[in-house]
Amino acid sequence: MESFTEIPPNPCVADPVDVPALWKRFAPDLPEDQVMWSEIVPGGGHWSYVMPRGSSLRMVALEDGANLSMVLYSSREKLERYNLPDSLKAQHTAHYTRGHVLMSDMGRSLASITLDTVGWHDPMGGLLDAERLKQQYGERSFDTHRNAMYRSGKDGLLIEIGKHGLSRRDLIAPVNFFSKVSVDEEGCFQFATDHAKAGAAVQLRFDMDTLIAFSTAPHPLDPSTAYAPKKIGLAAWRSGPALKDDFCRTFRPECARAIHNADMLYL
Repeated sequence: MESFTEIPPNPCVADPVDVPALWKRFAPDLPEDQVMWSEIVPGGGHWSYVMPRGSSLRMVALEDGANLSMVLYSSREKLERYNLPDSLKAQHTAHYTRGHVLMSDMGRSLASITLDTVGWHDPMGGLLDAERLKQQYGERSFDTHRNAMYRSGKDGLLIEIGKHGLSRRDLIAPVNFFSKVSVDEEGCFQFATDHAKAGAAVQLRFDMDTLIAFSTAPHPLDPSTAYAPKKIGLAAWRSGPALKDDFCRTFRPECARAIHNADMLYL
């Protein structure tokens, strides 16, 4: 695990009160006086947050086979958002791990991956939609299954971005954390069914004020025919912005430029 820099509390920001310290169950190494909030997201759930610059989000798989599909937008100007092609092309990669940054379409780093115990996160597999969900898992209704109804990753993200004034045309390609999709010799996607184990962790540091929306629905290429999405633990904390010798800043020149471009917004 990484070391932490003491960040003085912002006197203009009140600390949350009467909030269970759920993070102690899955990320006990975080500095207690810097933790902002924590949640346990059920499988198939979805939610959204605005993460301020200099905050970090630890995501922990609480069960084997977890998936978390996330989209990212600048909270200052939502027309600026995560750009899949630019992020992969600039960093010469087809998957994400520690050191990589998630670039916007303006060449700025929205977030940097500062910790990763998995080693591979899928940026290309897309989202489970309602049609594929029905074909693969059958049908359930709210009337018969209450909160255990099915909901696709696409529908969950549309609900979440809609809360922030965005619509279907604003839904972008997600990052599928905890999932691995490789390409075989014939050029076909192959989903790794035993990739992320319980306890696997990945962490984002936000280099800009960023709106995130996520779903814990299954990955669209998961071959399982039993709908059993997995729980994810989330813990947000004040980590501070990237320092001069930050690992992600020095990982690649392209990462350094993207973080620098984000820094320029906050001079």
